[in-house]
Amino acid sequence: MRLILYSKPGCHLCEGLQEKLQQIQTLKIDLEVRDITTSEDWFQKYEYEIPVLSLVETSGTSEEASEVRLPRLSPRCTVAQLEKMLQKY
Repeated sequence: MRLILYSKPGCHLCEGLQEKLQQIQTLKIDLEVRDITTSEDWFQKYEYEIPVLSLVETSGTSEEASEVRLPRLSPRCTVAQLEKMLQKY
């Protein structure tokens, strides 16, 4: 499972979500963390919404990938709740 976490330095919510994702044991997760301050497009899109978690989907035999934005979870969610949500995808 390939995930992208849109984040920025000093965001405690982003850091908390990243830590929870790293604690998941039952799913193989390839996590890419994108700092929104390094791209004007990302900054404009996610400035007020981080952390944003997206699933990268590849279409069949094609190398094209698309991002599916996952539902936002409460910062108080547990690792188990996060894992359960990810298993749906």
